[in-house]
Amino acid sequence: MDKIYKENLKAIISKIDNEKEAEIFLESLLTVKEYKEIATRIEILKRLNRGETQRNIAKDLGVSVSTVTRGSKELQKHGEELIKILEKIEDGN
Repeated sequence: MDKIYKENLKAIISKIDNEKEAEIFLESLLTVKEYKEIATRIEILKRLNRGETQRNIAKDLGVSVSTVTRGSKELQKHGEELIKILEKIEDGN
């Protein structure tokens, strides 16, 4: 991904203060399909972190096993940092 675009997106996301701002921002940028795809990827990561099997996640969410495998690779790649983020999401903090 081009460095300029990636840095801009990170900077913008880090400045969002609350759920209402996040909702407005995301709905302004994403189509309904894109919004759902991102939400599904987040759910995949959360379930993988809880120890659910890739096949069960794929079946339950109606996605391919390869989509779930991609999430698994990201968990391995980013390890504890991503797990901390997922725990924040799960705790609602």
